[in-house]
Amino acid sequence: MNLDKKRWIILAAACLINLCLGSIYAWSVFASSMAEHFSNALGQNVTSGDLAIVYTIANAVGPVTMISGGAVNDRLGPKKVITLGGIMFGGGMVISGFATSVSFLIVSYGLIAGLGLGMAYGATISTSVKYFPDKRGLIGGITTAVYGMSSVILPPIITIIVNRWNATVAFKAVGAVFLVIILISTQFLEQCPQNYVPAGYKPPATQKGIADLNWKEMLRTPVFYVMLLLLTSGAFSGMMVISQASAMAQGMIGMTAIAASAAVSILALFNALGRIVAGYISDKIGRINTLMTACILCIAGMLCLYFSANGQQMLFYIGICIVGVSFGSFMGVYPGFTADQFGARNNSVNYGIMFIGFALAGYFGPQIMRSVYNSTGIYQNAFLIACGLNIAGIILTIFYRIIRKK
Repeated sequence: MNLDKKRWIILAAACLINLCLGSIYAWSVFASSMAEHFSNALGQNVTSGDLAIVYTIANAVGPVTMISGGAVNDRLGPKKVITLGGIMFGGGMVISGFATSVSFLIVSYGLIAGLGLGMAYGATISTSVKYFPDKRGLIGGITTAVYGMSSVILPPIITIIVNRWNATVAFKAVGAVFLVIILISTQFLEQCPQNYVPAGYKPPATQKGIADLNWKEMLRTPVFYVMLLLLTSGAFSGMMVISQASAMAQGMIGMTAIAASAAVSILALFNALGRIVAGYISDKIGRINTLMTACILCIAGMLCLYFSANGQQMLFYIGICIVGVSFGSFMGVYPGFTADQFGARNNSVNYGIMFIGFALAGYFGPQIMRSVYNSTGIYQNAFLIACGLNIAGIILTIFYRIIRKK
């Protein structure tokens, strides 16, 4: 089959894999039922809050295997990397169905599944971007959007299984299904030939002659640190709001738990939409222009949340929708942005290292949000901090332009 056509099959397989991997966003569905299982069946006093550490670890270890697995992916192709990552992720979920303690879950889901997730996710993104040098922004947006859409599609399915049986059955059943889907999907993947260019595509002048830097060479460039800080600044607001969206809806606006869950779903939808739209737009107007616009929009969204009060649902919804689009913009644009800047050949490793910026935002965003709320009893000051970081993001885009000119 012509490679220009086959790449779309490879993209579809990568998206199907990412849909499975994105189930990590459904952790809260597993956590509440698993806490009941520990308390009722095993006689342990465990709450869903006690299980938050499992989710935190699963997210935190991802960059480790994104980088190490990326090195293998750049040399040997995605099949071996994603096969191993899929076995770890799906197998870790199945093993979690036999958990007898929080420590057990930390190992089975937090470490085994989390490390497998990072390995497979990094390879699907990088492989897809390499095959589409003509649409890097759009493809980065699509592949990351499918991952994010799991938070909308999978929770209802998992909830049905949990309600009919319990979380242990859900872990085993869902993990086994994901394992099969990932292993089948990897059979359609293959390594992108070096310097592949689709028929009829002529790289723009800004991309011609870009050197393929390895990770050591990348770390020696000033622009890497500007991009890393820009990703941290841009992702901070989204990670902060996503971590407390339900609590904000109930505490600030007075929504019921059901209405608050709907607000979380809307936030997830606009997050996914932002990844695709921003990725597409960035192919037209440039990555840095798109990211600067996302920072400006996020300031507007944070101010909407700052002025939201009890009963002001419309202003709150506008705020979370804007924040979702802004956050999604950074997640969708950065895979292609990294490849544009440092070359596609080593993008698996390079993007894995760049992803540390997202991990920093994922740690500090929720932490600062909780600290502000615990000390003041309100969220408003956290929104102002987020505005400040988005202003810093705008300044960093200016620094980026200056460094690029030099």
